[in-house]
Parts: sequence; C-alpha cells; structure tokens
Amino acid sequence: MFKRVVRQSKFRHVFGQAVKNDQCYDDIRVSRVTWDSAFCAVNPKFVAIIVEASGGGAFMVLPLHKSGRIDKAYPTVCGHTGPVLDIDWCPHNDHVIASGSEDCTVMVWQIPENGLVTSMSEPVVMLEGHSKRVGIVTWHPTARNILLSAGCDNVVIVWNVGTGEAMITLEDMHPDIIFSACWNRNGSLICTACKDKKVRVIDPRKEEIIAEKDKAHEGARPMRAIFLSDGKVFTTGFSRMSERQLGLWDPENMEEPVSVHEMDTSNGVLLPFYDPDTNVVYLCGKGDSSIRYFEITDEAPFVHYLNTFTTKEPQRGMGYMPKRGLDVNKCEIARFYKLHERKCEPIIMTVPRKSDLFQDDLYPDTAGPDAPLEAEEWFEGKNGEPVLISLKHGYIPGKNRDLKVVKKNILDNKMSKNTENTAPAVKTATSTPSIKSEAKLEEVLKEIKSLRELVSSQEKRIAKLEEQLSKMDI
Repeated sequence: MFKRVVRQSKFRHVFGQAVKNDQCYDDIRVSRVTWDSAFCAVNPKFVAIIVEASGGGAFMVLPLHKSGRIDKAYPTVCGHTGPVLDIDWCPHNDHVIASGSEDCTVMVWQIPENGLVTSMSEPVVMLEGHSKRVGIVTWHPTARNILLSAGCDNVVIVWNVGTGEAMITLEDMHPDIIFSACWNRNGSLICTACKDKKVRVIDPRKEEIIAEKDKAHEGARPMRAIFLSDGKVFTTGFSRMSERQLGLWDPENMEEPVSVHEMDTSNGVLLPFYDPDTNVVYLCGKGDSSIRYFEITDEAPFVHYLNTFTTKEPQRGMGYMPKRGLDVNKCEIARFYKLHERKCEPIIMTVPRKSDLFQDDLYPDTAGPDAPLEAEEWFEGKNGEPVLISLKHGYIPGKNRDLKVVKKNILDNKMSKNTENTAPAVKTATSTPSIKSEAKLEEVLKEIKSLRELVSSQEKRIAKLEEQLSKMDI
C-alpha cells in the first residue's frame, strides 16, 4: 500500500475571484488612521466602512446592493468627535452596529431598514468609561446586547448595551496597549494579545487570567490572537528577525506551541479571519495584496497551508461576511470586502463543484441570528452555544427579526413604527415556521380579514353618503 503523499482536503482548490468593476463600491475615501483594525465590517444586509472625515470621525453604511460610484454627499454615521478606529456589526441584529473612537467613547447605532437617508449623529446609546482612545469593539457571540471594548488605557470593559452600563472592568491585567481581543465560541472566555508580547486567556466574569503565554511571538510589532471552535488559540505575530509568524496554542498547556510557522518578511500586520464551520483561517496582511488561507486539523502539522489569492493592489483593510450572507448556490465559502484607497472591492471564494445540488459538506449548520441568552443570564453565569441554522434553502434574511427584546431595553424605544408593522409579515418568509409563528400568522390573517370587512362596509357607507349628497345638489 502506498502512503498518501498529498493530504486530502476539499478546500485545496478554493478559487478566489474579485468581482467586476460595476459591483465594487467606488469613490470612497477610506480612513488613513494609523491603527491596525480592519476598517470594514459586513453583514448580510450592509457593508460599513470607516472613512476620512473632517473635524471628527465617521463611517459609511451602504446596503450591499448599492454598488457603483458613491456620491460624495452620501450620508454617513458621524457622531464621534475623533477618528473612528473600529466598527463591529451585532451578530443578533443586522441593523445594529458599534463603533469605537479616538474620542474615548463607544457608540451603538441603529441603521434604518433601507440604509441611511440623512447623516446620523445621534447614537442609540453612548458608552463612556475609557480614559484613552478605544481601538477594539467586539460583540458577544451568543448573549444579546453584550459588547466588549478595549482602549489604549489598557482596560477591557464588558458593557450591557441594553442598559448602557459597564458591567465588568478588567483594569490591572494588561500593562501595555491591547492589540486584539476575541470571544470564544460560546462567549465564556476572551483571549487578548498585548504589546508586552503576552497572549492571555481570561474569564471576564471571574475577572481572572486562566492561561497566558509570554513572548508568544518575540517581535515587537503587533500580534493578533483569536479563538478557534475547539478552544485552541491561533495567533499571528513577528519573530525577532521581523519574519511574520503564525502559531497555534492550547490554553491548557501554553508553555509549548502546538505549531508555529514562519511565513515571510513583511511589515504588514496579519488580520486573521476564521470560519468555525470549515476550520479555515484566512490571513489578510495590511498593505499586502494577497489573502492566504490555512486549514486547521487534528493531525500534524495542524496548520496546513492551502493557497494564496493574489491581486495587484495592496489592501488598506478587509471586511469578512458571516456565513449566512453567502451564496450557497455558487458554492461560495467566504466573501471578503477589500478596501483600496478609494474603493471597496468584494472578493468571492468558491469551491468549484460540478453538481448544482446543495453541498452539505461545505455548509454544515452555521450560527444564526438568534441569541440563546439574554445579557442578564450571561452576567449571572449562564453560557449558551450558538443557535445553528441550515443554509440548505439559502438563507432568507428577515426584516428586523429580533428587535423585540424581552427585557427593558434602550434599543426598543428607538424602533420605528413601520418596522413593527412589517415584522409579522416576515415570519411567512422563513422556510420552517415554528408553532409560534403559525399562531402569529393566523392572528395576522384574522386581522387582515377584519380590516377587509371594515373597508368594504366603509365603502358602502361612502357610496350611500355620496348618493344622498347628489340628491341634495339637485
């Protein structure tokens, strides 16, 4: 029997392709701030891009279909008094986005159903607690209305956005600037990468460090650390000789890395984007013109290089589409939104398949928009795994499907009347209606029936009155 030399992987032939020019977003003045964040955030409805703004900070929110040249007068979200450094869409509501800025504040915004019509300067809630600029904002993956922010004051704060309060403040854990912060799959732990060259795994509710690794990467340039779905930590950084590295660590034994790879010599910070469904990590270097991707498995060397997608232009930043926003009919497994100096260019990653049928192996059930926990439950100590949805029938986005929050919540007050009216109708669009939604549907149909009856009786009455009026005229 021959030993297989080439490792089998269904992602070996992932094919990257930039879209045509008319599907790009042109004439956008992308921010020039010297901060190593992605500058772009995407969800199945909108793409948000941090832009240059005079006298403050702003970002642009465009509906995905609004490609082409963007008017200079296009409205922006412009409530910050200093440049915006990071933005993140809420995973449980496609209309809510958080932003962190040099003005030391975090703001949470609610974007109207069809995007912005006028510039927005009033956030739904302003979170004040940092004493220096806020460079990182990231939403909790499974609990509603929980947001983490990290600032250049070396402090991590966990907020309850629904009440506008700072619930957990981690002050003395980081002696220097925090380069990155990431929740694990169920949101029970966070991992951070700091300028002191340490990677820390922290339990935010107990306010204690569970594991840490000193000199995870020995170079002085910024590191990044993210959790993988099995609980391991994946890091990108630099060696002492300024070579870019990536590392895989087990929080139960941080002394020795599971795997470390040297990549190349370049200055650009590697931004990792991870797909928990397929265990593929995509690395986008700031200032690079390529996206490298690796598959992470349980067999040595654990991190397997797959391929590199290369373009001519270097990237200023990168947005990564959640799985539920992809086109399953085209076997699309990832979509990036690459920022140039003056435009945003979508890049589509597909696995070529001959069959037109749904590819179960490429699309295991993925995290949906429903939150298994309320904020209060999480702060009390509960954990919840993501609520998974199937992409078999193509993901159909609902309209503001979950703005109804059980507990008293600031975001409720801002709900516009028309979204309330349209919400029940959406239930009919989902592929498998639950008992609740069926009951709701019946209720709506009854209401429609009674409205019809009312309209016809009013019509008769109007006709009668018109008849009487015409007799009076004679």
